[in-house]
Parts: sequence; C-alpha cells; structure tokens
Amino acid sequence: MNWRVLGVDPGLAQTGWGLVDSDGNRHKHVDHGTIATNSGEPPELRLLTLHREMSAIISAFKPMAVGAEKLYFARNVSSAMPVAQARGAVLLTAALHGLRVEEFTPNTIKESVVGTGSADKSQIGKMIMLLLGLTEAPDTDHAADALAVAITFIHREAVSELYGAR
Repeated sequence: MNWRVLGVDPGLAQTGWGLVDSDGNRHKHVDHGTIATNSGEPPELRLLTLHREMSAIISAFKPMAVGAEKLYFARNVSSAMPVAQARGAVLLTAALHGLRVEEFTPNTIKESVVGTGSADKSQIGKMIMLLLGLTEAPDTDHAADALAVAITFIHREAVSELYGAR
C-alpha cells in the first residue's frame, strides 16, 4: 500500500514534523521542519500556535496518517507536562482532520530505524539520511526524530500487511 505519513516529535518549545511517502519498499522524503513557539507567551497561546501550524501542514500535504512519539519521562514530571500538553494538541489536531494516529515509544522508533533501542541522535540522523536519500541530516534533532517516527509507522504497517495483524 502507498502511504503518506506525518511523523511528529511533540514539544511545547519545539515540535518536529516530517512527511514520508512510501510504496512499501521505498521511502521518499516529502518535507520536514520544526514548529517553534514563543516562550514569552502563555501556554494556551503556544498550544494554539502548535494547533494552527500542524493544521496548516496537514491541509497542505494531506497525509493519510500521523505517527507520534509517546511521552516518556523518567524523573521530572513537571518537565513532562509541557510535552504532554503539546502531544495533546497534536493528537487533537489529527483527530479534527480525521486522521488515524499511531504512537511509538522512543525505543521502538530507534529499533525500527537504526536497529537498536540504544541508538543516539547522531545515529538516527545518519539512518534518516540513508533511508530517505538526503544529502544532509535535518536541521534539528526534532525534525530528524519526526521523520524517524514516520518511517516507524510505515515499517509497522508493512509488517502488519505481511502477517495480517493489526
């Protein structure tokens, strides 16, 4: 099956996004970027900015589905709250556009793209370049992670199609 997937690495300060097309065998980079919000604004306005920007990306590129990184925090719950809020805005925006959403843990994304859950940011960037035929890594780790999420979605769908699982 042919896919156009929007991958998202959510964050309140910066949300990475990346679009990948795939025919099941080959992946093609469509576009990527980072949405930055103004730290001087109240959270609700920052979330509104994120919603509007994500909505514009979805309207412009018409993805079939959205892949998002699951929230992971080990120690500091208060630092996870803004990420959780941003994730909520992204999920709501996808739902408002009628898009299917799949979520993946950071380890699942690393395993899918690099082959090991202990991969670092530079390894992810290099594999994104290789898998998508890019001449340089995306300008932010957030955008690279978002492209990795989109690729993970596509890999999971290919496995599901092969084995009839879903």
